[in-house]
Amino acid sequence: MTAEPRNAAFDFPTPHVIELRVQPEDIDAYDHVNNAVYLSWFDRVAWSHSAALGVPLEQCLALRRGMAALRTEIDYVLAAVRGDVVQVGTWIARSDMRLRCERRFQVRRIADGRTLARAITEYVCINLDSGRAARMPELFTRAYVATA
Repeated sequence: MTAEPRNAAFDFPTPHVIELRVQPEDIDAYDHVNNAVYLSWFDRVAWSHSAALGVPLEQCLALRRGMAALRTEIDYVLAAVRGDVVQVGTWIARSDMRLRCERRFQVRRIADGRTLARAITEYVCINLDSGRAARMPELFTRAYVATA
């Protein structure tokens, strides 16, 4: 019998995954990870994934283009608590190859493999100088291809 692959319980194949340990400052008055922390986790894994796809922050700055969050929807399934180590996975779910793309996220607790949260974020490409929507550069359209 072979062991289950570490990402077997993710919703979609081939997620980009980072592992994070819950920090003391992540815990709120209810003794679980505060909801705002999940957003920071999603941001961290999105940047890690973008860099792995060939679009690191430095490239965005050089091109004066970036993907800005337009809308995020989060489903909190179970609470992450003190001592948890989690995997945060992400995928590009949709891209119009012009202005918008959508990422999906999933947070799993490593100890039991349970999903703690799922999210969808819509992004729009912006000109970093004006803050206005701008067509994706070719680098972005090659990188942000739907895999979910």
